[in-house]
Amino acid sequence: MVNLLLAVIYLAFISLGLPDALLGAAWPTMSQDLGAPVSWAGGISMTISAGTIVSALLSDRMTLRFGAGRVTAVSVGMTAAALLGFSVAPNYWALIGMAIPYGLGAGGVDAALNNYVAIHYESRHMSWLHCMWGVGTLVGPYVMGYALSNGQGWPWGYRYIGLLQIALTVMLVVSLPLWKSRKATGGDAAEGLGVVSAGAVSGEAAVEPRKPLGVKGVLAIRGAKEILVMFLCYCAIEQTAMLWGSSYMVLADGVDKVTAASRIAVLYFGITIGRGLSGFLTMRLSDPAMIRLGQALILVGVIVMPLPLPNHFGVYAGLAVLGLGCAPVYPCIIHSTPAYFGEENSQAIVGVQMACAYVGTMLMPPLFGLIAQYATIRLLPLYLFAFLALMVFMHESLRRKRG
Repeated sequence: MVNLLLAVIYLAFISLGLPDALLGAAWPTMSQDLGAPVSWAGGISMTISAGTIVSALLSDRMTLRFGAGRVTAVSVGMTAAALLGFSVAPNYWALIGMAIPYGLGAGGVDAALNNYVAIHYESRHMSWLHCMWGVGTLVGPYVMGYALSNGQGWPWGYRYIGLLQIALTVMLVVSLPLWKSRKATGGDAAEGLGVVSAGAVSGEAAVEPRKPLGVKGVLAIRGAKEILVMFLCYCAIEQTAMLWGSSYMVLADGVDKVTAASRIAVLYFGITIGRGLSGFLTMRLSDPAMIRLGQALILVGVIVMPLPLPNHFGVYAGLAVLGLGCAPVYPCIIHSTPAYFGEENSQAIVGVQMACAYVGTMLMPPLFGLIAQYATIRLLPLYLFAFLALMVFMHESLRRKRG
């Protein structure tokens, strides 16, 4: 039963990644069809992120009341409905409306599943599960590229993914009996840091806190602010690259639009392969070491992106290496949370982490859209580097306080 539940969670992570790459891949075409300026992709992205922030902040209460299984199933169902709404939206403002349930659903899945896995499974499973998210993000651009190249248009790209999400929702509903409370294995959460967390030996009571901690309670914990800023920076890097990578190829490197819609998949391919490899590396390296390795690779990717190499190799290779660097950072930060702060606090902290992550997603990609519109899109690598530098600083500060 435990293995079957793990398989269900793997599929749920695929569902989380399926729609994430669609907007960035299709926006060069969508903006023309809808008569919207290039920077208006940021409005859709901001609306989605606002929804995820709300649901992430509520995740502690919702998961305690309904359980991770029900929260996940309902959230994926909301995302499926929103994607089908995208496929029939007649104008930009209808897309904004559909972005609300999309964001609420995505945030609910993210917070509930990430904390559940951080407590109950080893670091390698966290990496491999986020690799499944990468599988979803790989499928998305290719589905959209297929729809565009066959003359079906971007609505069919969203429609195909929406139908896949419906199938995954049905699977999650059927699997609800598997979502039983499991006793945490004392060493799993702390294994990545080589320490035992405050709640790691307290069994089921540590996994299910009696009452929500709240945002103020989270912020009062030593080191919490640093890990929250790390999440904001990471998602600013990842989501800005996802949203504007395709447009950067077209406007800064001269790649044609249809090719760019598919080739942006090199970023997601790097993330997916990197997370598969990270699962094995976590058997030898601690979570902090994996985070530092990822940060170094992100730096290499940012440096390579603007290089004027033949056949657009610089931008393709840069985005691929950037994806490899992103691979270990997100899952290893999450997995280390129970060890840093205790299992009794982890759901509340992960919920606020997700909220901060989506603040980065909501504000930073649209901010770069304005920079691209009024200055130049060629500033994308420098923009990503600024957030990388801040993330590195916060990680080292966290290690000094909680390591």
